[in-house]
Amino acid sequence: MREEIIKCIETLKRGGLILYPTDTVWGIGCDATNYDAIKKIYELKQRKESKAMICLVSDFKMLNQYVEEVPEVAYDILKYASKPTTIIYDQPIRVSENLVAPDNTLAIRVCKDNFCNQLLRKFKKPIVSTSANISGQSTPKNFSQITPEILKGVDYVVNLPSANKNAKPSAIIKLTNDGKVTIIRK
Repeated sequence: MREEIIKCIETLKRGGLILYPTDTVWGIGCDATNYDAIKKIYELKQRKESKAMICLVSDFKMLNQYVEEVPEVAYDILKYASKPTTIIYDQPIRVSENLVAPDNTLAIRVCKDNFCNQLLRKFKKPIVSTSANISGQSTPKNFSQITPEILKGVDYVVNLPSANKNAKPSAIIKLTNDGKVTIIRK
């Protein structure tokens, strides 16, 4: 696994795209602060840039570095969540502007998966995580369902094909700084 992390970091640092197992489904990822790398993901997925993507962070400390103000309730939600949970926050900071939604929000998940968490800690920046499919197609439930177009479109494929067998996307909750909580996906 250590070698896979090293190869991922080399790819991310040069603005490349990785295909990697997350705590949910297989994801296409890049450096969340790199405008050109994020643009490549939108092109590969044939996705409108107005449709925002998720990024992953390693822990609360990293989360606080990329959101202007994390509402207190976010910590409770994440502490007691029984499954991977993505929260949409107001006023993201220090990420590429083409990752931020038109309403100045960003979906971020604190990732507890061993591989992803080690990758994030060593990379020291958030990593984009969007499902490994062309926009509009169904999300692959495991590595074998990822299309050749996606496999060829990334710069590095993590060699852990048995990871995340039949995983499901995360829950998504939107938190606003004024305290409003909206469940987007259970």
